[in-house]
Amino acid sequence: MLPGLPERPGVAGAILILPPEPGEELVRLRDRGFPFVVIDPRTPPPKDIVAVSAAHFAGGRKMMAHVVELGHRRVGIIGGPVKWLPSEARLAGYTASLADAGVLPAPELLRHVPEPNIEHGYLAARELLGLPDRPTALVAFNDKMAVGALRAAAERGLSVPGDLSVAGFDDIDISRAASPALTTVRQPLEEMGRMAVTLLMRLLSRHTLEALHVSLGTELIVRGSTGPAPR
Repeated sequence: MLPGLPERPGVAGAILILPPEPGEELVRLRDRGFPFVVIDPRTPPPKDIVAVSAAHFAGGRKMMAHVVELGHRRVGIIGGPVKWLPSEARLAGYTASLADAGVLPAPELLRHVPEPNIEHGYLAARELLGLPDRPTALVAFNDKMAVGALRAAAERGLSVPGDLSVAGFDDIDISRAASPALTTVRQPLEEMGRMAVTLLMRLLSRHTLEALHVSLGTELIVRGSTGPAPR
């Protein structure tokens, strides 16, 4: 897709959301003089590529701190695809908060999924809840996967949050429609979009950008899916 962008009629620039292409292709596109901004790059962007993302590490740390404050110490983590930049950053935030509480992440409590959707969240949660010493909380890479975890909990007859706490990330519509509504981390999606448009317009106007990599803050949203760890 990327190589053909400069040849498309009427296209002067682009905003790329979660582009799957490696950094080398982005560099080649930039070297052709085509203006673009990346939103939430999957891999670390080259230093001279303009990118806007959320503060994934800080958001993950806030989420896990909330879970730890509720008394949970055996926490299952359903991570996103391996080598995705948001996956690694959120996981680092989760483990940082666990370390603050003196808890070393247990390898058997971590699952990575190939695609961050409801079905893979369900399958990973089913594995974690099937452990002899199951977790008392599940923290998922995103809200879709957390909804899958709710389904896995219901199949085992576990109440949420009485028997098991479940949390997501992103604060998309499904987080509010779930039952119970999901505790999650809100990404500033609209602000990220506005920032990307502003930066692209400056690129099109040939303005020099002082900040090429912009990271916007996240917010912990506590709802009904998390509660005190069961005794």
